[in-house]
Amino acid sequence: MRAASDAQLWVARAPGIIAGLSLSPVGDGYWLTGLFVDPQQRSKGVAGRLIDAALEQAKGSVWLFCHPDLAPFYQRLGFHVADQLPEALAGRLLRYQRSKRLVALERAQSSLTSSPGNSTSV
Repeated sequence: MRAASDAQLWVARAPGIIAGLSLSPVGDGYWLTGLFVDPQQRSKGVAGRLIDAALEQAKGSVWLFCHPDLAPFYQRLGFHVADQLPEALAGRLLRYQRSKRLVALERAQSSLTSSPGNSTSV
């Protein structure tokens, strides 16, 4: 996975890295990409805890693209089908949909005064 230079990278450790994700600023929020959980750690709630920790400090909305089969997983974490995307993401989604089945999801975040961190342990 390649992260954008302005992305926040979040990891879960136990004690080595068992999961990670990337949040890139876009519009008035963030684009969540690159979520990966070690196959041996899946179905243990690691992804949900990592997403919650990363988004706890995010201001604005957070968008992601996923295969339709994964939408229920993200919906359990508070995401819903995105009604509208920032222009940069809307164009990217159209390009991606030429070769992949993807849906766009969004999770609205409350504004916080603290600044986002670069990593966390969950």
